[in-house]
Amino acid sequence: MIEFYKYQGTGNDFVIIDNRDNHFDGSNTEAVRFLCDRRFGIGGDGLMLLEKHPEFDFTMRYFNSDGNEASMCGNGGRCIAAFAVHLDIVPSNEVFQFMAVDGLHEAKYDNGIVSLKMIDVKKVDLKDDYTFLDTGSPHFVQFHQSVDQLDIYKMGSEVRYSETFKPGGTNANFAHFINDNTIKVRTYERGVEDETLACGTGVVASAISAHFKKNTISNFDIEVLGGKLNVHFDANADGSFSNIWLVGPATFVFKGTIEL
Repeated sequence: MIEFYKYQGTGNDFVIIDNRDNHFDGSNTEAVRFLCDRRFGIGGDGLMLLEKHPEFDFTMRYFNSDGNEASMCGNGGRCIAAFAVHLDIVPSNEVFQFMAVDGLHEAKYDNGIVSLKMIDVKKVDLKDDYTFLDTGSPHFVQFHQSVDQLDIYKMGSEVRYSETFKPGGTNANFAHFINDNTIKVRTYERGVEDETLACGTGVVASAISAHFKKNTISNFDIEVLGGKLNVHFDANADGSFSNIWLVGPATFVFKGTIEL
């Protein structure tokens, strides 16, 4: 029997396992896929293992719902930060540090809201009709007059599997401005292979992309299908971005046990 916890951040939902004793084998892709399955398992956009780290408060390991260990997940990072607070591994209302696949992150939990510091973005590729950048995961971002009626599955999968982004593919974000410092974002996630209700690294990529259209603004409120997030950052003279923070709710849903 495996004990698990379910968390969600603006509709991005995750199965989380306290794996500080290494009882769960993360290399078992079939088990991860089963646990994330919405019909036969628990259901989730991904699975995370909270593990020990020799220097920092803990390690976050993230797996896509296809069973494979994956690149960084921003909303997952916020949820595992809340999980660590709820396990009393780290304190509430104080900054703590954890290691993820893309490097060291800082986080702070305050009454259900998690602020997560993301990795610096060194380079943004500005194309004629889209931007491409890595915010811990690779992201394509394209702005439209409105994203409300777009076929995100069709458009996103075409981008994700296009020749341009082979062999690894990319996540695909489609956005529009609500006002100068508010955008709406819809995301097709690689590994989930569908639209999700939110994507943390995707909204960070979208906010940085929005900055190039409104270059005096470095603080954006973001509407996603699952709720609201905030991204703020420092835009540097050399074109890089630092001190990037993703802020929003991270909510415990339920816990249980399941037999593999």
